[in-house]
Amino acid sequence: MTKIQTVLLTGKTYTTTSYREGAPRGDERIDIRLSTPGNAANDIAFTAIQMHPTAEQLFAGAWSACYTGALGLAAMSKKVELPPDLSVDVEVDLGKTRSEYFIQARFNVRMPGVAQDLAEAIVHSAHQICPYSKAVHGNIDIVVNVMTA
Repeated sequence: MTKIQTVLLTGKTYTTTSYREGAPRGDERIDIRLSTPGNAANDIAFTAIQMHPTAEQLFAGAWSACYTGALGLAAMSKKVELPPDLSVDVEVDLGKTRSEYFIQARFNVRMPGVAQDLAEAIVHSAHQICPYSKAVHGNIDIVVNVMTA
């Protein structure tokens, strides 16, 4: 896998709330309330959108929303209740190595009150469940940090 030598820009999101209602936010350009697939009662609303969020920010937002859902599924399979103050920061970098363009990602997952080894197991399992994580697996560099305090 090629490592990025020069980062050109970073799309950042901060996703809060439980896995049922992810709300990615990033750089104050986009504030999205997401729906759960198959639930007609939930609408998708884009609020406080400033002009032109980056593709990397949109990708990070979609990925973080999907990933928080996967965290919920992974936690359920381990019979663990996720903390209400769970959060996921995803940063997607666009960069270059020589004349080629690449992306890379960083995940900072906060699971206060969950044992570190259990939180890491849930985070790893979520990447095995999340369609976005599966789509990029082996194609881009991904760094994952898990914080439980």
